[in-house]
Amino acid sequence: MEKGRVFETVVGVLVLIVAACFFNYVYSKSSWKSIDGYVLKAKFDRADGLSEGTDVKISGVRIGKIDSIEVDPKTFFAVVTFHISREIKLPTDSSANVASDGLFGGKYLSITPGGEDETLKSGEEIEHTTGPVNLESLIGKFVLSQDESKTSAAN
Repeated sequence: MEKGRVFETVVGVLVLIVAACFFNYVYSKSSWKSIDGYVLKAKFDRADGLSEGTDVKISGVRIGKIDSIEVDPKTFFAVVTFHISREIKLPTDSSANVASDGLFGGKYLSITPGGEDETLKSGEEIEHTTGPVNLESLIGKFVLSQDESKTSAAN
């Protein structure tokens, strides 16, 4: 074997090792890995911005991810099914809301723990939920209220 071929082979093997280490690091820091935990559900009147794989957080810290979002054919509410870490034991009076990472950031499911002693079991539902804030609706209401106040002041 020539010296050039041996050198190319050694460099190729080193590149593969570095690439494998890089992908292992990215995988360990990403949300691709599955969360060993239990399943909960929550129903929302609107689930805008949520999708499968979206983070579930408490106090801004990721504790789980969303598995699926479906429509309940009887109530027409969005049923969000998600996994959270086994170490997190949520009280039965906990609440869930669709929150935003800043003004133009992505959405995530935010959990606010309650104060009850009894905790939710796998498969149970969080009863207290709040859907996302619709920014367009808020702006529309603000503009209309400003318009109405000008009209009433003119009369």
